[in-house]
Amino acid sequence: MKLLTLISRLLVGSLFIVSGLIKANDTLGFSYKLHDYFAEEVLNLPFLDPFAWHLSVVICVVEIVLGIALILGYKSKLTAWSLLGMIVFFTFLTFYSAYFNKVTDCGCFGDALHLTPWQSFSKDVVLLFFILIIFWKKKEIKPGTFSQDMVYMGISIGLIFLFSVGVIGWAFPVIFALVSYAVLLIVKTVFDSEQMGWILATIATAISFGFSYYTYAHLPIEDFRPYAIGKNIEEGMTMPEGAVPPEYMYMYTMKNAKTGETFETSSIDYLEKEIWKNEDLEIDETSEPILYKDGYTPPVHDFSLISMDTDEDLTDTILHMDAVFLLVAYDIEQSNGEIQPTVNSFQQSAEKGGIPFYGVTAGLYDQVETFRHEHQSMFPYLSCDAITLKTIIRSNPGLVLLKNGTVIGKWHYNDFPTFEEVKSELL
Repeated sequence: MKLLTLISRLLVGSLFIVSGLIKANDTLGFSYKLHDYFAEEVLNLPFLDPFAWHLSVVICVVEIVLGIALILGYKSKLTAWSLLGMIVFFTFLTFYSAYFNKVTDCGCFGDALHLTPWQSFSKDVVLLFFILIIFWKKKEIKPGTFSQDMVYMGISIGLIFLFSVGVIGWAFPVIFALVSYAVLLIVKTVFDSEQMGWILATIATAISFGFSYYTYAHLPIEDFRPYAIGKNIEEGMTMPEGAVPPEYMYMYTMKNAKTGETFETSSIDYLEKEIWKNEDLEIDETSEPILYKDGYTPPVHDFSLISMDTDEDLTDTILHMDAVFLLVAYDIEQSNGEIQPTVNSFQQSAEKGGIPFYGVTAGLYDQVETFRHEHQSMFPYLSCDAITLKTIIRSNPGLVLLKNGTVIGKWHYNDFPTFEEVKSELL
């Protein structure tokens, strides 16, 4: 039983470290997923929306710290209770999402690995099994000796390598684990304190929070999205030969205008059984789209760039320009205002250099005009879907450089470059 407990510790701890780091690499993206869960039609917790990013950081840091604590054997009771509480909650959440088809991707591994709702639930059930073993044997989990720590850390790094490099293709979690374990091991060896568990937890928390904040204040150090540097947007929109798109249906709540009686039917039956011919029946409510036949969905979809001044579709034109800058601000009213003078200066230099410059937003025309006049922005704006823009870059605003539809460069507003720097390095 001791061996099974140790295996459970190493497996769960290593997986939690990788899972936490993947989400910490893109806490803003994880916060968008939390918004989906907070929606009225899912958990009905809209009052938590303003705190989504803060909660995303807390979840990421807690996952990493619990993983490290489990490997090192400190605070076993608190760690076991915390793990059990988290896995029970997330198992319920993934089952709820899968059964009621509420959130189609749990976001457990960010954009690095997409799991269907039932795959997410199955993963949580397996984790629950191992965590129950840890919880059952929590009193037997103790801090190890130096040699034991070295062995456990070595095995954990091997598992982290398997999870992160073997499955996801990202080596950073291995580097993070090596550095973190080395720091913690040095502290544990040099200092002798009865509060060593809390000291190590504080250090692990600081390291994890520092990484989370860095990727938020700049950009994710690894971009798993279809708009990553080096990706071609037009290729991402293309359906492979022979592929068919997924098919969706809707559930209609039908109401009899004469009797007031209601019943549910699918959009498929509505057409095939010619329910629409019955003049006494009307559609009272329509569900969200429900997937009923799998198919291929291109990684890039809903990408269209419409001129706000002329309503002209400029998508194809933009994607075939030799070079073009896009200032992406999915929410124009919340776009960082302090960076706008720098943006205007950059745009003027780009114009002199013969490189087109466009703003892209999901905002309304009046909102854009107000913003342009307030900040003296002379460049034209294009309209695009908000979710697409939030996927393109985790910054509001953020600068993107395209060459013939390929993403060449991306910059957070905290790292806004000069035109001369971009010209010398990328143009």
